[in-house]
Amino acid sequence: MNTTTLRIRRPLALAILVTVSGCGGGGGGGGGSSDGTPTLAQRIAAAQSVAQTSTDCQQIRPFYWEIGDGTGALVSGSFAGPLLTIEADTTLPIASASKWIYGSYVVQSQAGVLSDQDIKFLNFRSGYTNFSHCGSDTTVASCLDVEGRNGGTNGDYVAENDGYFVYSGGHMQKHASTNPALAGLDAAGLATEMRRVLGTDITMSYSGPQLAGGVETSASDYARFLRKILNGTLPYERAALGAHPVCVDPATCPQAKFTPSPDGEQWHYSIGHWVEDDPTVGDGAFSSPGAFGFYPWIDNSKTWYGVVARVSLVSDSDVSVAVDSVRCGREIRAAWLKPNTQ
Repeated sequence: MNTTTLRIRRPLALAILVTVSGCGGGGGGGGGSSDGTPTLAQRIAAAQSVAQTSTDCQQIRPFYWEIGDGTGALVSGSFAGPLLTIEADTTLPIASASKWIYGSYVVQSQAGVLSDQDIKFLNFRSGYTNFSHCGSDTTVASCLDVEGRNGGTNGDYVAENDGYFVYSGGHMQKHASTNPALAGLDAAGLATEMRRVLGTDITMSYSGPQLAGGVETSASDYARFLRKILNGTLPYERAALGAHPVCVDPATCPQAKFTPSPDGEQWHYSIGHWVEDDPTVGDGAFSSPGAFGFYPWIDNSKTWYGVVARVSLVSDSDVSVAVDSVRCGREIRAAWLKPNTQ
């Protein structure tokens, strides 16, 4: 839930429209399978209904949403606003959804073997918490010399935060700067390296060489990344989902100091992604919401993925826009998983 430069490369649509489509076949209608498992048709109908009628979803329009499995998209839809339509191929700044990409890059590059230091940096307990942003003219390493959030530089180590969960882009930036394969890369070089490991069929770029928040991509390309996790193309990342979780809510966890997760909910943070396991409202999904509203997720069973794609610059860019997308996205997910309860 970071901040990055807004760049939308798709032309703005002026008409107000709603496009909803079911992708793929099978499933049938009726009252479900003989063993009680919902049919595909039931899942699609329930998810479409929530996406269209839920108050939490209506208030975040315009947005595009999609749900699928390891083989492809199964349902998708686009709800337009008065000035903007977002489709599957609209390129957006995804802010902190970038974190899942870098976490996966590290896990895959190291064949799933992470040192204690890797873990400390990637679940945000390293003490490097003065990060602001990376300019487009910097490299992964030189970005650490840019002025930090509270003066000093992006690369400042804050001793009193060492060992505590503090949500900040500095952890990943410092971690990447110690890797000779990454330290000297500019934005273009960084995108090439991420794609080399995660898949050259994923179209993405960086507004600056900022590991935790600089990616610009589309819902369809991020969905391709998520499918690779589900279908085992990225096997180490699939195995690492939810690994090494730390508590994040300072109100209930003495080892945490700052979290942008929903107020009053007790999530955990894993290797570059969240675990939505609040004991009251959580379902254990893995996710990485971004500050401008991009919300990707994989369900707890590692069967389904979803994306809510939108871009908003209103309100507090560190928290509320991302949380609004989470609230809509998890309602759609709940409808998909348990359509008979909707």
